[in-house]
Amino acid sequence: MPSIVLHDQAKTYTKKRPEVAPGYTVRVHERIREGEKERVQIFEGLIISVHKGHTATDCTFTVRRIASSVGVERIFSLHSPTIEKIEVKKVAKVRRAKLFFLRGRTGKSARMSERFTNADEFQIAVDVPAETQPVEETPSEETVETPAEAVTAEAALDAPVAEATAADETPAA
Repeated sequence: MPSIVLHDQAKTYTKKRPEVAPGYTVRVHERIREGEKERVQIFEGLIISVHKGHTATDCTFTVRRIASSVGVERIFSLHSPTIEKIEVKKVAKVRRAKLFFLRGRTGKSARMSERFTNADEFQIAVDVPAETQPVEETPSEETVETPAEAVTAEAALDAPVAEATAADETPAA
């Protein structure tokens, strides 16, 4: 009984996030509070592991990057309220669920080959909401039609219908 209640409560705390998987290069925008000030800090790196927890809110992912020739790894909770957004930059071709072997590698051997995806596959991975994309509302000059053109367009649409009904009413000999 308590686990059912926990699963139901966890569903209310989940947020809409893009799909994350090992091999994705992501930028994690995290809110940092320093004293009274609050700012957004960006951590960009390669996802080396994803842990799918017991409930939806237990999901975590590990991001690794090289800073000043030292490997830095951070574990983020996927549905944490401190994470503002997650941007997927690249999708690499991987054959493992955990990329811990990259810890011992440096330089070119630590690079992952990029998976050549079409725009649809990458858009699914990125999962950009439609309301964030700019929509142009001003019509261009070519699409503006005058009232006289609108009347002739309506008459042209009605004319074939009238001819078809006249042809149906003629008696067959």
